[in-house]
Amino acid sequence: MVRTLALLLAQLATAPIVSETVETGERHLVDLGSFECRDITRSTVLQRVCYDRAQQDLIVANNGAYDRYCGVTPDTVERLLGAPSMGQFFNQNIKPETTTGSYACRTHEPARKD
Repeated sequence: MVRTLALLLAQLATAPIVSETVETGERHLVDLGSFECRDITRSTVLQRVCYDRAQQDLIVANNGAYDRYCGVTPDTVERLLGAPSMGQFFNQNIKPETTTGSYACRTHEPARKD
């Protein structure tokens, strides 16, 4: 048992660190290497929240799909994570601002093609 555990730990220590990439609703691939991600267990709306503080980019898994929100302040993310109802806060304060509002991502990245 100890030998198996030691072998497993050795494999984990030498395994390459692979960053995760997700596809957003806009069909853009986003590397989550610079994001801090949290799996959400207390919300029926949000499953995962990933935030890049330097870029102020928020990636949210909502109903199994990832969406990207740009220009989201750290204060807004803290309020989201601390809200009594994360889904209600998200739906009222972040989601409506994506089309033309303050959290719309204006990017010139090419969309992913199949």
